Amino acid sequence: MKLVVVSAGLSSPSSTRLLADRLTAATLAHVDAEPEVIELRELATEIAQHFVTGFPSARLAAALDAVAAADGLIAVTPVFAGSYSGLFKSFFDVIDKDALTGKPVLLGATGGTARHSLVTEHALRPLFTYLRALVLPTAVYAASEDWGEDGLARRITRAGSELARFMAPATADAPLNVDTAAAIAPRSLTGAITSVDPADGFEVVPFEQRLAALRAR
Repeated sequence: MKLVVVSAGLSSPSSTRLLADRLTAATLAHVDAEPEVIELRELATEIAQHFVTGFPSARLAAALDAVAAADGLIAVTPVFAGSYSGLFKSFFDVIDKDALTGKPVLLGATGGTARHSLVTEHALRPLFTYLRALVLPTAVYAASEDWGEDGLARRITRAGSELARFMAPATADAPLNVDTAAAIAPRSLTGAITSVDPADGFEVVPFEQRLAALRAR
Protein backbone atom coordinates (compact mmCIF):
# COMPACT_ATOMS: atom_id res chain seq x y z
CA MET A 1 0.00 0.00 0.00
CA LYS A 2 1.02 3.58 -0.61
CA LEU A 3 0.65 6.48 1.84
CA VAL A 4 1.21 9.91 0.29
CA VAL A 5 1.82 12.96 2.48
CA VAL A 6 1.35 16.49 1.11
CA SER A 7 3.01 19.22 3.20
CA ALA A 8 2.54 22.89 2.32
CA GLY A 9 5.04 24.31 4.79
CA LEU A 10 7.15 27.13 3.40
CA SER A 11 10.21 26.91 5.64
CA SER A 12 12.68 24.16 6.42
CA PRO A 13 12.19 22.90 9.01
CA SER A 14 8.53 23.82 9.49
CA SER A 15 5.83 23.00 12.02
CA THR A 16 3.65 21.91 9.09
CA ARG A 17 6.16 19.25 8.07
CA LEU A 18 6.59 18.24 11.71
CA LEU A 19 2.83 17.66 12.05
CA ALA A 20 2.81 15.77 8.75
CA ASP A 21 5.63 13.52 9.97
CA ARG A 22 3.89 12.78 13.26
CA LEU A 23 0.62 11.96 11.50
CA THR A 24 2.55 9.68 9.16
CA ALA A 25 4.19 7.86 12.07
CA ALA A 26 0.82 7.45 13.82
CA THR A 27 -0.67 5.94 10.68
CA LEU A 28 2.23 3.60 9.98
CA ALA A 29 2.00 2.29 13.55
CA HIS A 30 -1.20 0.52 12.48
CA VAL A 31 -0.77 -0.25 8.77
CA ASP A 32 2.06 -1.51 6.59
CA ALA A 33 2.44 1.10 3.86
CA GLU A 34 5.16 2.84 1.88
CA PRO A 35 5.19 6.59 2.66
CA GLU A 36 6.01 9.31 0.15
CA VAL A 37 6.25 12.97 1.18
CA ILE A 38 5.52 15.77 -1.29
CA GLU A 39 6.90 19.16 -0.22
CA LEU A 40 4.85 21.73 -2.13
CA ARG A 41 7.36 24.54 -1.59
CA GLU A 42 9.72 22.63 -3.89
CA LEU A 43 7.03 22.61 -6.60
CA ALA A 44 5.72 26.16 -6.18
CA THR A 45 7.11 27.54 -9.45
CA GLU A 46 6.01 24.50 -11.42
CA ILE A 47 2.48 24.69 -10.02
CA ALA A 48 2.25 28.34 -11.09
CA GLN A 49 3.57 27.50 -14.57
CA HIS A 50 1.00 24.75 -14.91
CA PHE A 51 -1.80 27.31 -14.52
CA VAL A 52 -0.36 29.29 -17.45
CA THR A 53 0.74 26.51 -19.79
CA GLY A 54 -1.78 23.81 -18.91
CA PHE A 55 1.00 21.21 -18.80
CA PRO A 56 2.73 19.92 -15.66
CA SER A 57 6.49 19.53 -15.47
CA ALA A 58 7.89 16.03 -14.98
CA ARG A 59 8.29 16.57 -11.21
CA LEU A 60 4.80 17.99 -10.79
CA ALA A 61 3.28 15.24 -12.92
CA ALA A 62 4.99 12.65 -10.72
CA ALA A 63 3.56 14.28 -7.59
CA LEU A 64 0.05 14.42 -9.06
CA ASP A 65 0.31 10.78 -10.14
CA ALA A 66 1.49 9.76 -6.67
CA VAL A 67 -1.53 11.40 -5.04
CA ALA A 68 -3.90 9.77 -7.52
CA ALA A 69 -2.37 6.32 -6.93
CA ALA A 70 -2.23 6.58 -3.13
CA ASP A 71 -4.21 4.25 -0.90
CA GLY A 72 -4.35 7.01 1.71
CA LEU A 73 -3.51 10.70 1.81
CA ILE A 74 -2.34 13.05 4.56
CA ALA A 75 -2.71 16.74 3.65
CA VAL A 76 -1.29 19.43 5.95
CA THR A 77 -1.23 23.19 5.44
CA PRO A 78 -0.20 26.25 7.42
CA VAL A 79 -2.96 28.78 8.07
CA PHE A 80 -2.87 31.99 6.04
CA ALA A 81 -5.54 34.69 6.52
CA GLY A 82 -7.78 32.25 8.37
CA SER A 83 -7.70 29.53 5.69
CA TYR A 84 -5.41 27.11 3.82
CA SER A 85 -2.41 28.57 2.04
CA GLY A 86 -2.59 29.59 -1.62
CA LEU A 87 0.12 27.07 -2.48
CA PHE A 88 -1.88 24.27 -0.88
CA LYS A 89 -5.06 25.22 -2.75
CA SER A 90 -3.20 25.67 -6.03
CA PHE A 91 -1.84 22.12 -5.88
CA PHE A 92 -5.28 20.63 -5.41
CA ASP A 93 -6.65 22.96 -8.10
CA VAL A 94 -4.42 21.33 -10.74
CA ILE A 95 -5.04 17.75 -9.68
CA ASP A 96 -7.44 15.66 -11.79
CA LYS A 97 -11.03 16.15 -10.65
CA ASP A 98 -11.51 12.40 -10.07
CA ALA A 99 -8.12 11.67 -8.47
CA LEU A 100 -9.39 11.78 -4.89
CA THR A 101 -12.78 10.10 -5.35
CA GLY A 102 -13.32 7.69 -2.46
CA LYS A 103 -9.76 8.12 -1.20
CA PRO A 104 -9.32 8.32 2.61
CA VAL A 105 -7.82 11.69 3.51
CA LEU A 106 -6.48 12.84 6.87
CA LEU A 107 -6.47 16.63 7.26
CA GLY A 108 -4.01 18.68 9.30
CA ALA A 109 -3.21 22.36 9.77
CA THR A 110 -0.81 24.48 11.80
CA GLY A 111 -1.07 28.04 13.03
CA GLY A 112 0.25 30.49 15.55
CA THR A 113 -2.90 30.68 17.65
CA ALA A 114 -5.73 28.38 18.74
CA ARG A 115 -8.22 30.89 17.29
CA HIS A 116 -7.74 29.25 13.88
CA SER A 117 -8.50 25.75 15.13
CA LEU A 118 -11.72 25.46 13.08
CA VAL A 119 -9.89 25.97 9.79
CA THR A 120 -9.95 22.21 9.26
CA GLU A 121 -13.76 22.30 9.38
CA HIS A 122 -14.72 25.52 7.58
CA ALA A 123 -12.01 25.44 4.88
CA LEU A 124 -10.24 22.10 4.47
CA ARG A 125 -13.14 19.69 4.93
CA PRO A 126 -15.42 21.41 2.36
CA LEU A 127 -12.57 21.46 -0.18
CA PHE A 128 -11.93 17.73 0.03
CA THR A 129 -15.62 16.92 0.24
CA TYR A 130 -16.02 18.78 -3.06
CA LEU A 131 -13.26 16.59 -4.49
CA ARG A 132 -15.31 13.56 -3.34
CA ALA A 133 -12.61 12.30 -1.00
CA LEU A 134 -13.42 10.21 2.06
CA VAL A 135 -12.52 12.80 4.71
CA LEU A 136 -11.80 11.21 8.07
CA PRO A 137 -13.74 12.31 11.17
CA THR A 138 -10.68 13.49 13.11
CA ALA A 139 -8.71 16.41 11.68
CA VAL A 140 -5.69 17.72 13.58
CA TYR A 141 -4.92 21.39 14.15
CA ALA A 142 -1.72 22.33 15.98
CA ALA A 143 -1.23 25.83 17.38
CA SER A 144 2.15 26.98 18.64
CA GLU A 145 1.21 26.25 22.25
CA ASP A 146 0.01 22.71 21.44
CA TRP A 147 3.44 21.23 20.77
CA GLY A 148 4.50 18.98 23.61
CA GLU A 149 0.97 18.77 25.02
CA ASP A 150 -0.78 15.45 25.61
CA GLY A 151 -3.91 16.67 23.85
CA LEU A 152 -2.14 17.04 20.51
CA ALA A 153 -0.50 13.64 20.87
CA ARG A 154 -3.88 12.01 21.52
CA ARG A 155 -5.47 13.69 18.49
CA ILE A 156 -2.57 12.59 16.30
CA THR A 157 -2.86 9.00 17.53
CA ARG A 158 -6.60 8.89 16.91
CA ALA A 159 -6.33 10.46 13.47
CA GLY A 160 -3.55 8.09 12.39
CA SER A 161 -5.56 5.12 13.60
CA GLU A 162 -8.59 6.24 11.61
CA LEU A 163 -6.59 6.60 8.41
CA ALA A 164 -4.99 3.18 8.91
CA ARG A 165 -8.42 1.64 9.40
CA PHE A 166 -9.77 3.05 6.14
CA MET A 167 -6.62 2.19 4.20
CA ALA A 168 -6.93 -1.44 5.29
CA PRO A 169 -10.57 -2.21 6.20
CA ALA A 170 -11.15 -5.04 8.63
CA THR A 171 -12.07 -8.45 7.17
CA ALA A 172 -12.84 -11.85 8.62
CA ASP A 173 -9.28 -12.92 7.89
CA ALA A 174 -7.73 -9.66 9.13
CA PRO A 175 -9.82 -8.25 12.00
CA LEU A 176 -9.35 -4.66 13.16
CA ASN A 177 -6.53 -4.30 15.66
CA VAL A 178 -7.90 -3.77 19.17
CA ASP A 179 -5.64 -0.79 19.80
CA THR A 180 -6.77 0.77 16.53
CA ALA A 181 -10.44 0.25 17.33
CA ALA A 182 -10.06 1.86 20.74
CA ALA A 183 -8.54 5.00 19.24
CA ILE A 184 -11.38 5.54 16.75
CA ALA A 185 -14.27 7.76 17.81
CA PRO A 186 -17.24 5.67 19.05
CA ARG A 187 -20.41 5.68 16.99
CA SER A 188 -24.06 5.82 17.95
CA LEU A 189 -26.62 3.14 17.07
CA THR A 190 -27.18 4.92 13.73
CA GLY A 191 -23.46 5.06 12.94
CA ALA A 192 -22.97 8.75 13.72
CA ILE A 193 -19.87 9.93 15.55
CA THR A 194 -20.67 10.39 19.24
CA SER A 195 -18.87 11.07 22.49
CA VAL A 196 -20.89 8.30 24.14
CA ASP A 197 -19.67 4.74 23.76
CA PRO A 198 -22.66 2.43 23.05
CA ALA A 199 -20.88 -0.31 25.01
CA ASP A 200 -21.48 1.74 28.17
CA GLY A 201 -25.23 1.53 27.62
CA PHE A 202 -27.53 4.50 27.12
CA GLU A 203 -31.19 5.13 26.40
CA VAL A 204 -32.28 6.89 23.21
CA VAL A 205 -35.38 9.00 23.98
CA PRO A 206 -37.43 9.97 20.88
CA PHE A 207 -37.84 13.70 20.35
CA GLU A 208 -41.65 13.39 20.37
CA GLN A 209 -41.50 11.88 23.85
CA ARG A 210 -39.29 14.71 25.11
CA LEU A 211 -41.65 17.29 23.57
CA ALA A 212 -44.70 15.65 25.16
CA ALA A 213 -42.99 15.74 28.55
CA LEU A 214 -42.41 19.48 28.19
CA ARG A 215 -46.06 20.11 27.26
CA ALA A 216 -47.23 18.17 30.33
CA ARG A 217 -45.41 20.53 32.69
